[in-house]
Amino acid sequence: MLKLSTAGGGDRVTAGFFEFLFRRIIGFAGVLLVLALIIFVLARVVPGDPARIALGPTASAEQVETLRAEMGLDDPLPVQFFNFLGGAVQGDFGKSLISGKPVAQEIAGLLPATLELVLATLIIMLVIGLPFGVLAARYRNTWFDAILQIVSLVGVTMPSFLFAILLQLFAAFYLTDWPILGRASRELGDFAGPTGLLTLDGLLTGRFDVTLDALRHLAFPALALAMAGIGQIMRITRSAMIEHQRRDHVQTLRSFGVPGRVVTFRYLLKLSAIAPLTIMGLEFASLIGNAFVVEMVFSWGGFASAGLEAIMQKDLNAVMAVVLVSGMFFVVANLVIDILIGLIDPRLRMKEGH
Repeated sequence: MLKLSTAGGGDRVTAGFFEFLFRRIIGFAGVLLVLALIIFVLARVVPGDPARIALGPTASAEQVETLRAEMGLDDPLPVQFFNFLGGAVQGDFGKSLISGKPVAQEIAGLLPATLELVLATLIIMLVIGLPFGVLAARYRNTWFDAILQIVSLVGVTMPSFLFAILLQLFAAFYLTDWPILGRASRELGDFAGPTGLLTLDGLLTGRFDVTLDALRHLAFPALALAMAGIGQIMRITRSAMIEHQRRDHVQTLRSFGVPGRVVTFRYLLKLSAIAPLTIMGLEFASLIGNAFVVEMVFSWGGFASAGLEAIMQKDLNAVMAVVLVSGMFFVVANLVIDILIGLIDPRLRMKEGH
């Protein structure tokens, strides 16, 4: 565990914190290397010849052998792995066995849609889950707390695709003008921005109509995807708040007459934010790969649903790329959470093990 040492002043604290981050980065790089090795091995032991899958059953044996040589499948496995690893580091995952297009190009076209959906989901989780978790702790064992506990339980247990369908039915009956399919309206034409995130691109280019339209399309998919996370954050925040309320320094603040609202939002919330932040980091990483159900229901056309399609079609190059990119987001999300936690809690600004 990280502990704060006052000896040496701020420079030592900063040096310890950066040493901690360096260790984390090295560790996460090792995780990605192991992940790349695992998916490479799995891709090679899966039944079926990638060259035959790419060419189809009508291709001749000579054509299959030629393609195998072009793909490097005749090389020894260690050579294949290092070629795959070298290409992945450069962003080259080869060509799709189904479409024949570069996998990196296809991912670059699909990833912004899923990334925008996931970011909106995290914002909704934080804006709804954290305040209601705080209120549930503050008014615990009341009827208000009981209602929030039921809502959080429903959010955690009910599948996201069911929320998606219910929201579509609600819009069909009560919000007939609300969009429930796709990312943008046809009236916008082929709008293309610098980032691929429509809400952000609309702001950057001054097309506020694009941003508003994108937000309307984004609302229901993000809400459906966020329900489970909202329930988790509510429950974890409530538990953390109740636990910290029993601490001696919190009781001391109350005994000195500090208002309950000040104690809750200035002291308890900061102490209790670490657990929800950790959950959000894990949720971000998992949603990148698991958003395919909601994407399919709302015809979102993103990275997650394309990954599922690649698995169904046994497009091994695309599958390996999807898994590796998802793993990269997991690593980055956890690194960001480590940084935020270190900034929130001063005790985490020195190196581990001291």
